[in-house]
Amino acid sequence: MKKPTNPSIDEALDHFSGMFFWTSDAENTKIRHSKKVVSVTGFTSAEIEKLENGWLSLIVKEDLPAYRKKLDEFEKNPVAELIKSDYRIAKKDGSIIQLSERVRFIRAKDGSILSRFGLIIDITDYIKEIEELKNRNEQLELLNTSKDNFISILSHDLRAPFTSILGFSEIILNETMLPEKDKAEYVKFIYDSSNNQLQLVNHLFDWSQIQTGRVKTEMQRLHSQSIAYNCVSYLTGLTMRKNIHINVKIPDSFYIDADERLITKVFMNLISNAIKYSFENESVEVTANIYNINFIEFVVKDKGVGISEVNHERIFNIAKLFSTEGTKGEKGSGLGLMLAKQIVEKHGGEMWFFSVEGKGSEFHFTLPAATSYILLVLDDIEKLNELASGIQQNYTNLQLLKAENAFEALEIISAKYPSLIIIEHNLPLMDGLQLIGAVREKHKHIRIPFIVFIDSVSDALIRSYQDINVKILKQKPSLTEQLKDKIESLLYN
Repeated sequence: MKKPTNPSIDEALDHFSGMFFWTSDAENTKIRHSKKVVSVTGFTSAEIEKLENGWLSLIVKEDLPAYRKKLDEFEKNPVAELIKSDYRIAKKDGSIIQLSERVRFIRAKDGSILSRFGLIIDITDYIKEIEELKNRNEQLELLNTSKDNFISILSHDLRAPFTSILGFSEIILNETMLPEKDKAEYVKFIYDSSNNQLQLVNHLFDWSQIQTGRVKTEMQRLHSQSIAYNCVSYLTGLTMRKNIHINVKIPDSFYIDADERLITKVFMNLISNAIKYSFENESVEVTANIYNINFIEFVVKDKGVGISEVNHERIFNIAKLFSTEGTKGEKGSGLGLMLAKQIVEKHGGEMWFFSVEGKGSEFHFTLPAATSYILLVLDDIEKLNELASGIQQNYTNLQLLKAENAFEALEIISAKYPSLIIIEHNLPLMDGLQLIGAVREKHKHIRIPFIVFIDSVSDALIRSYQDINVKILKQKPSLTEQLKDKIESLLYN
């Protein structure tokens, strides 16, 4: 039976990655590195020996003086037995790694060196982790400080109005002879302050929900123009008090993938801010354009007071949360803008702004574009497939939907809300005019554009379509240059 043998140090260290050892004689001339040196440095022991200064040739220039000084001091100290050094080297492939070295000196009784034993460990990943933890800790400390500042500011904003609210309420309750004009003024102040506080509490609740990850987004295909119009309608009272006109210039064909409740808050906050900081008799613009293949860019622009240069860096910053009064003394907390930015980012978009004091502001944000559908409604299945194939080849970013009659089309429209519908007039069951009328009656909040093929010379029929603002093509269904022009004018302009 073969006797078991004890493993060598080389064999023992084979189990540890990123570690090797070296030994040398008394004169430090015969140096041997264990085989693991190759996996750590890329060099073999023989290759290191051939370098002009041996191992020292690998040490990064900035770290070499300190390393040599420490080594010399220990070698001259007759009682020193262990030296510890951390330094960087350049590997064979040119990359820089961080090493930690321990050198044990074997000495004679008179203190002279008999041999050396060194253990070297690659601590690059460890150092990176330490740096990452340090950076993370600094970020957490900054966040903690920011939240303390935020809570301090918020506490003031929450408490401050109540002194006045209680004061005016007490006057109304106790002053029985108070003039109606004064009473109405005090009630209005109480109403406005209470409304502002409710808005602040709502913003705070939404912000805290997003911060703690409790908000679940329910993504759906949304008609962006309708969202903007709904917000404008809700804010009619504010616009009337300052006689501000809001121009919405968002193409009918623009759809987004978003959570309706959250994205409505973004539009609401930005449009109400634009009204708040606009001067009387001015206008606010809400526009949209294609940002890239995946996103749509929205812009809310006013001609109001603007934001001073010194306050630009405070926008969206929780640590420097601030607010200024609107042009008619409207109050705000600054939390709405921060909330809007976080909602946009939660959808994968971005938000930024441009502003000049005294000239107004414009806030930009991007949201993911929803898939655009074109619905083709033709009675002839062969013509339907031919036209669908041509459109798909020319417009690869669009999804095609097909229907052979009006009732099938109505079901698809309710499910998909296409960006464009191309039909022929002579459809079975109901004609083109009847189909368009049914769609517009059922979906009053969405204005889907239509293109109609008319194989007729009837002036009355043509006028009927022109009266309801529908694009007409006097030809058989086919993908002509004229059809391409109409598709592009409706979807991309």
